[in-house]
Amino acid sequence: MHDGDPAPPTGAPAARPATPTDPGAPAAADVPGTDEARARRRLGAEVWIVLGLSLGQSGVYALLRLWDRLTREVPLAQQQATLNPQQSDRPWLDLAYQLVGIAFAVVPVVLALYLLSAHGRRATRLIGLDGARPGRDLLAGLGLAAVIGIPGLGLYLATRALGLTVQINPSGLEPYWWAVPVLVLSALQNALLEEVVAVGYLLERLRALRWGVPAMIVASALLRGSYHLYQGPGMAAGNVVMGLLFAGWYLRTRRVMPLVVAHTALDVVSFVGFAVLPDAWLEWLGVG
Repeated sequence: MHDGDPAPPTGAPAARPATPTDPGAPAAADVPGTDEARARRRLGAEVWIVLGLSLGQSGVYALLRLWDRLTREVPLAQQQATLNPQQSDRPWLDLAYQLVGIAFAVVPVVLALYLLSAHGRRATRLIGLDGARPGRDLLAGLGLAAVIGIPGLGLYLATRALGLTVQINPSGLEPYWWAVPVLVLSALQNALLEEVVAVGYLLERLRALRWGVPAMIVASALLRGSYHLYQGPGMAAGNVVMGLLFAGWYLRTRRVMPLVVAHTALDVVSFVGFAVLPDAWLEWLGVG
């Protein structure tokens, strides 16, 4: 016998020091943190896919539309954007187009909630899109709508005067009996899509990806501004400010329902108000 390491048990291979090129070195999957890094890459890809199917896609088209507007001979302030255009000159076919368009626009919301519900979690509870506190959510939402809506109208008028915003026509629908209900549904659809995807889903995913709070808020706000670029840089900037407020509110309360209430109220006032206000008022407001 000699001094040194003891001999290995019978039938067991002798241990060898691992080197970077040694086949005995641990596989990458066995290195601590590798599974987490792979999960984060997959989660990042998921975010890009969801945005590419919804608001991110809208942002790219809005940017191209803005470039188109800015390179025309007609000044930006003399151009018009119609938010709820007529799809057919036949009333019942137009109604069908409107309802189908609203239904398909909500599909990304369902996808985002489905993805957030992984591992048995209840997505609506996770982001506060439930009826747990209807009274408080309603009051908070209406308060947010007032905080955003009144200055927002002033911003629209100011940026119109500066030539930074197009003339916005909130509705291109004919005054059929179903026009107002469809406009209300359109307002609710816009609110669900933007607040669930751009706020609830996106901020939850960025939090899982370990983004800092300021970066999360800015990312959500810039996304909101991007898909409003077709209205001009003035209204896009205003929506960035709205996005900062809404994202900050969500991170503080973890409830998206007040944001849906606020957004729905703002759009209903805009869409339906356009249909019922006198022409003189609309002319003064610079819409229509």
